Amino acid sequence: MISLLSIRKTHLILATSSVVWFLTACTRINESTNLGGDLIPPVDNINTFEAFLPAEADNRYLVDTTKVYFNDDLALGQINDPEFGSIHADAYFNISHPNYFFYPYYNRDSVKVDSVVLSLSYQASYGDTNSNLTLRVFEISQTAGFNDTTLYKYDHPDFTTTGPELGNKSFQVKRLSDSIRFIQKRDTSKLANVIRIRLDTNFGRRLVNYDTSNTVNGAYRNDSIFKRLFRGFAVKSDLSGNALVYVNPTDVLKNKLTVYFRYTKNGFTDTTQADYFHSTGGQANLIRRTPGGNWLSYLNNGIPNDDKIYLPATPGSMAQVRIPALDTFRNVVIHRAELIATPLPSTQSGTFRYPLGLFMDRISPRGDTAYTFDNDMLLSNNFTAFAYDISTFGGKLRTDSTFRFNITRYVQSLVTQRLRNDSLRIYIPIRAFLYSPAYQARNQLFVTDRPAYGRIVLAGGNHPDATKRLRMRLVYSRL
Repeated sequence: MISLLSIRKTHLILATSSVVWFLTACTRINESTNLGGDLIPPVDNINTFEAFLPAEADNRYLVDTTKVYFNDDLALGQINDPEFGSIHADAYFNISHPNYFFYPYYNRDSVKVDSVVLSLSYQASYGDTNSNLTLRVFEISQTAGFNDTTLYKYDHPDFTTTGPELGNKSFQVKRLSDSIRFIQKRDTSKLANVIRIRLDTNFGRRLVNYDTSNTVNGAYRNDSIFKRLFRGFAVKSDLSGNALVYVNPTDVLKNKLTVYFRYTKNGFTDTTQADYFHSTGGQANLIRRTPGGNWLSYLNNGIPNDDKIYLPATPGSMAQVRIPALDTFRNVVIHRAELIATPLPSTQSGTFRYPLGLFMDRISPRGDTAYTFDNDMLLSNNFTAFAYDISTFGGKLRTDSTFRFNITRYVQSLVTQRLRNDSLRIYIPIRAFLYSPAYQARNQLFVTDRPAYGRIVLAGGNHPDATKRLRMRLVYSRL
């Protein structure tokens, strides 16, 4: 069952088809079928039949209201994709002192700051790993409206910064997994999967000058005073490079601010460090996606039934899919109903990989409510989130290079109970907020934890190659 996965797998399937072809001639089953424990009777064209229903799919920009959670990975970087346009990602997060009422620098008057390093815990990358990215660190302004209790949307406006740049780092993405030597006192160790950014030592001196008093300078007395004096870091990406990196600010082993310093006490000089961590919420990930290339053309072509579907991961777009033939398809027993989507070659698809999976739900005629497929998803509800069985429902790329969504029970209810034939929606969300008719509740469903990761082009319902065209496959018997 899928709930909170470390990297959840999702891809989008778009559907497009022409209404001209209604049902194919009944033939013997020539596509592999996997129903788990269920059995599909053989197609004999007497009792059991196979048919393909055309799908109509339209490229639509997705107005996404997803918010960044406090434990989400944050994207950083710049991508210029000739097929889909550009992506720019900046991150904002605060830090905190781990032990309030304790002054971490022992003897302030003797402290000499050697260096200040902001370490970012690297988790993954997307795009051209041979490219170089540059990250620049600034201080978030106290008047920016940034705090540690608000969940910010990915399209939130930039937070203002204050003062000069604190430091920067340029690096080749593929080298982040390499080990680097790290010497502390007489100990030598190796670090990997860390982006280390040296900051101005004057910032370290500022932290040294704070104290534990109940005054305006008493940052080490409690967390609220600390954040009044230092709101947090803005890590901004240059417009160069062609990749995104993902960092995890809540990783206390690798993500931290470290001040390396010397101090003298009782006539002896010692070298040590003070560490600060992101541990109290307060983070934002502002991702700007600018449509370009063929994706932009298809968004604006005004054609309701496209021959290709362009699906970038959230924040991105969706395919709105209709199966008109289901409106009149009655009096049958559905043994299998699956929506089939086929990936197409696209520019630089080797660099900009497929998402790990697609997701599908259904939407009301007014577009104000999205629904689950309760029985086909084997949906469960733990009050904080829905969970579903992706192996049963579908969304992963199969060995035959197709994506298939199994909505057999849903289609059966349409043809026997004459329910409303809703539009389907295929997309690649971080989290989907859906209404479950069975549970009579709206809840979130976790799909993937990395924004803007992956993109794919699918054959639409109007694609010239009928073997790749978006379609619904039915195996059924007449009553």
